[in-house]
Amino acid sequence: MSEAKNGPELLDRPEVLQRLFFPRRASAQELTSRCGVNHVIETAPDISIGCRFYPARSKAPSILYFHGNGEIAPDYDYTAPLYQERGINLFVADYRGYGFSTGSPTCSAIIQDARPVFHGFVAFLKDGGYAGDLFVVGRSLGSAPAIEVAFHHQDRLKGLIVESGFASTRHLLARLGVSHLLADVPDSAGFGNDIKIKEIRIPTLIIHGERDDIIPVAEGRTLLALSGASEKKSLFIAGAGHNNLLEHALDVYMEAVASFTDAGDDTSGV
Repeated sequence: MSEAKNGPELLDRPEVLQRLFFPRRASAQELTSRCGVNHVIETAPDISIGCRFYPARSKAPSILYFHGNGEIAPDYDYTAPLYQERGINLFVADYRGYGFSTGSPTCSAIIQDARPVFHGFVAFLKDGGYAGDLFVVGRSLGSAPAIEVAFHHQDRLKGLIVESGFASTRHLLARLGVSHLLADVPDSAGFGNDIKIKEIRIPTLIIHGERDDIIPVAEGRTLLALSGASEKKSLFIAGAGHNNLLEHALDVYMEAVASFTDAGDDTSGV
């Protein structure tokens, strides 16, 4: 598979980072969870990524979830039970500088860390006796590390889900008001979502709000059109924006995820 040229390292400039990342540290109360367990993955020297695992069943499908730029893993204490109720194990990973991770977030780092996080996710599941199918999900900014993982590890994954994701890095920079930064780099890929997804063959589900004014629904439709998967599905939610898909279509959203992952087939306990 081809690698994207002129990648995310071109975006590691203050003008981009201060507009794209909104890191938040986990509070003392958020360091513990009523429905999940914490885990740390070392991705580079002196760099550890905080994650939270929400178990359902030992043979259930497991999702590696990369969240949006203003969220942290502990936020998913509120939505993880929706996955657990449907028999899906959810493993939410933070980024550098988020939650209880070390370091500072950069565009190149979220891509560099994505594959070590995947390896840590797989090792964690194996150690815990979780043997179900593996999926990767990326929401918003998280679409970049999720697509990176799917691009490199589709031999080990059963599917990719992109929620409210972007296709074009140039369009993303334009919405951030810094499109001039790549004006003199005609073949730049940036995150390369639109390039990588062409070569991802595993089943793919694209979810997007029709009224998303942060990452327009056209970006989701572009990802769907570019996807190299022979089995690709979409859920475009009428009336929904960027951050309220579950408010508009909770049951439809969760049914789409459960159906895509074939959740609920296993009846064994944790």
